Amino acid sequence: MKHLPALLACLFAALCLTASASAGEVRVAVAANFAAPAQRIAAAFEGATGHRAALAFGATGKFYAQISHGAPFEVLLAADAATPARLAAEGLAVADSRLTYAVGRLALWSAGADVVDDQGKILGRGHFRRLAIANPKTAPYGAAAIETLSRLKLLETVRPKLTQGENIAQTWQFVSTGNAELGFVALSQITQDGKLTGGSVWIVPDDLHAPLRQDAILLAKGKNNAAAAAFMDYLKTPSARAIMGAFGYVQP
Repeated sequence: MKHLPALLACLFAALCLTASASAGEVRVAVAANFAAPAQRIAAAFEGATGHRAALAFGATGKFYAQISHGAPFEVLLAADAATPARLAAEGLAVADSRLTYAVGRLALWSAGADVVDDQGKILGRGHFRRLAIANPKTAPYGAAAIETLSRLKLLETVRPKLTQGENIAQTWQFVSTGNAELGFVALSQITQDGKLTGGSVWIVPDDLHAPLRQDAILLAKGKNNAAAAAFMDYLKTPSARAIMGAFGYVQP
């Protein structure tokens, strides 16, 4: 009996070593609009599975170019559905792993209170110097902003006032620092726990642009990585979906 504590300690150490050995890491490319929820999901994922998710943030179009040139990402959380489908068609991703993890919302936002009205009429009035959008060639939220302005027949009117961010994160930064009075951002960037974090906002109606369906896919470099497969599965859990909902995302 006197050796029991030592035996238990050895067993505990062995269990810890086994858990450590079985834990892995997955490298995830994350669309910039999804940065905040992705960080929370990664922390919850590690707590639930022991696996670590190493996150990189950027524009979906740029991630496509990087993955095409051999970047070591194993999972892509895109801001659209087209990019994961294209990667699958080109053999750079596992086709049957593709899933829609969230549907995003576009918002016209100003860091100042009472600047943006709840119907977006400020766009027609033109009482602003700069309107920030993400690069529509690489960022789906930028493309949705251009589509919205076109549907409102305001694109040519406001074009001289447009300033482009490299991605939606930089676009938010332009507005948050006052370099642009207002801009089209992802609702998730200005929402936390279901509430606006500050400023004034018009949530763009869904019928003014194509749905911002956001797909995830297991990339070819991650097909043999248990942590990558576990992360894809974790995106479907109630815990992950609750985090997404708190940031204003809609479930498909």
